Amino acid sequence: MINIKVVIIIFLSGFYFISNAQSIIGEWETFDDLTGDKLSVVEIYNINDIYFGKITHLFEDPLDSVCDQCSDDNYNKPIVGLVIIKNLIKDDDEYNEGTILDPNNGKSYKCYLELIGDNKLKLRGYIGFSILGRTQYWQRKI
Repeated sequence: MINIKVVIIIFLSGFYFISNAQSIIGEWETFDDLTGDKLSVVEIYNINDIYFGKITHLFEDPLDSVCDQCSDDNYNKPIVGLVIIKNLIKDDDEYNEGTILDPNNGKSYKCYLELIGDNKLKLRGYIGFSILGRTQYWQRKI
């Protein structure tokens, strides 16, 4: 009887880790496009099946940096804690229909995310059509 309980616990634990590994929810490290240096950690989370992402750590900028380039209600808000990804909806293997804010220039772009393997995230920000944009790859923080 104990052996059956152990097998069930191991099975359920494995299922839990597999399902979480295939999700964009979690902490992701972002990188500079030119140097490859780590820039920040973004936490992606879910509220009512809508996905958001906020900056939780900066590697190079001072921790008290503010979004002085933002022109909306994010103007002069601290970068750490700033919600930069908003309103993504899961659509099969992609998360789209959302926006991403670039705190360096204060501009928002349409975006979509796609999980590439368990620990790599492809993020595409664009204006108008996705062909007019920029792609970044983020790594899951382990």
